[in-house]
Amino acid sequence: MTDQFSKKGEAWSARFSEPVSDLVKRYTASVFFDKRLALFDIEGSLAHAEMLHAQAIINAADYAEIKRGMAQISQEIASGQFEWLLDLEDVHLNIEKRLTELVGDAGKRLHTGRSRNDQVATDIRLYVRSAIDDITALLATLRGALTDLAEQHADTIMPGFTHMQVAQPITFGHHMLAYVEMFGRDAERMADTRKRVNRLPLGAAALAGTTFPIDRLRVARTLGFDDVCHNSLDAVSDRDFAIEFCAASAVLMMHVSRMAEELVIWMSPRIGFIDIADRFCTGSSIMPQKKNPDVPELARGKTGRVYGHLIGLLTLMKGQPLAYNKDNQEDKEPLFDTVDTVIDTLRIFADMAGGITVKPEAMRAAALQGYATATDLADYLVKKGLPFRDAHEAVALAVRACVDAGCDLADLSLEQLRTFSPLTQADVFEVLTLEGSVAARDHVGGTAPRQVRTAIARVRTQLEK
Repeated sequence: MTDQFSKKGEAWSARFSEPVSDLVKRYTASVFFDKRLALFDIEGSLAHAEMLHAQAIINAADYAEIKRGMAQISQEIASGQFEWLLDLEDVHLNIEKRLTELVGDAGKRLHTGRSRNDQVATDIRLYVRSAIDDITALLATLRGALTDLAEQHADTIMPGFTHMQVAQPITFGHHMLAYVEMFGRDAERMADTRKRVNRLPLGAAALAGTTFPIDRLRVARTLGFDDVCHNSLDAVSDRDFAIEFCAASAVLMMHVSRMAEELVIWMSPRIGFIDIADRFCTGSSIMPQKKNPDVPELARGKTGRVYGHLIGLLTLMKGQPLAYNKDNQEDKEPLFDTVDTVIDTLRIFADMAGGITVKPEAMRAAALQGYATATDLADYLVKKGLPFRDAHEAVALAVRACVDAGCDLADLSLEQLRTFSPLTQADVFEVLTLEGSVAARDHVGGTAPRQVRTAIARVRTQLEK
């Protein structure tokens, strides 16, 4: 048989004495999920063909026909007219078969000097690189939206918590900037991962390289890769770059989930710090008063989904001998779903950030509970000369007295405060106000409104680069 493909379109028929069963076809095929790699496959194939022509491995006429055929295939895919065949297993063979139908022998020569092993590794790297670029842009959009929210509320006071207990007064703007910082590190992780993704495996062929005089660096430059993979076995067999991407995505989704958890808590009527726009919520099938924060709740759930994909890929790779194994077909669905989940989540969170209504009165009332200025009183006594541990004890006694009396520290008279430390003077009430507390933390990284605005300016400069 002169054609790689049988009349039915099946691959490998010249090697085997009986056809593959329909069950095995369905079990081993990947075309109905890896077809999303089609345009990356075409991009890699065109770069490979250009190199083959430059190296005089194929002639100009064949190269021209390959380009013509690939242009038509790209159009067919974009318009939904391309026919994907289960018999051809995957995206690569489907495109190659169609190319051969369109341009004849020129299409058959395209695969010279490569294997599906290095071809698919290249496609996945192109796909992950593109996904990282999309995610990085969305992270910038989300950080911008949260920064806008922080600027609107640089002076809005709320309680800061540790152990879910009121700890110290902070500003809502400062709180939002904490997530801006987290998502900034996520962008850094994606950028760092991209460096290792952006290495070209094409030219490794099946596992040992090829006997043809190929120019891998030329292909790398054409496709925008920083370098080539320097070992052919490693190039086709490892998926650590995809695992690293999923690990960075898992950390990103952890940050999303933490923010989602706070939004859910804050929206509860018992807390009432915020409201979320109706378009991000749903009602109840039986309780007409309900407004459920479905988007944040789903984001929490989808975080576990991304974690699962990371563990699945690690497990997939852990027992594989070198080089390529069919197991690696199972890398695509978890990878694809991770990309879809992260991109969809970031897109909707950036939109949702603009639909958050803050309720400053509720935040302020909560900050007045729990003796949030107790640390300020201790710091005040230290500045008057009292050792910190003694100041801590004196304020603890004052808090206990307030608990018994059902009042706040600011409600105590000067005479009452002096019973806990004679160093207390009339200026003590300046530090017992919420505004005085936050304004006093006027240093880099502090919650003072002036520092919040300085931090906002720094973030905006970052985002403009």
